[in-house]
Amino acid sequence: MSNDTYLAVFLGSKTSAKMAAWNALPEAERRAKENEGMAAWHAWANKHQAALVTMGGPLGKTKQASLSGIADIANEMGAFTVVRAASHEAAAKMFENHPHFAIFPGERVEIMPVLPIPGQ
Repeated sequence: MSNDTYLAVFLGSKTSAKMAAWNALPEAERRAKENEGMAAWHAWANKHQAALVTMGGPLGKTKQASLSGIADIANEMGAFTVVRAASHEAAAKMFENHPHFAIFPGERVEIMPVLPIPGQ
């Protein structure tokens, strides 16, 4: 990966007030919001198509491997994508008002540079 590559992680709590409100929507209204959100997400991807290294996608249940063994855990990560940008600031600006939190009940997108592996 080069210095212009950034990982964006989409985060949100499954127990937040925003998620509770989303889950409380009548099914037809929630489906309409889902359709609106996916259309907006696709529009975002089309707008930033040249910068997308990988679209990534939604993340499923998490397993953690450690010295203690393997365990099922929960975290706030919901999806990821990888983009190229001229700077960290430029990469972050791509996600301003993203549908993840502007339409869907996600809370934030965290954007971080993918650094070179030391010694390579």
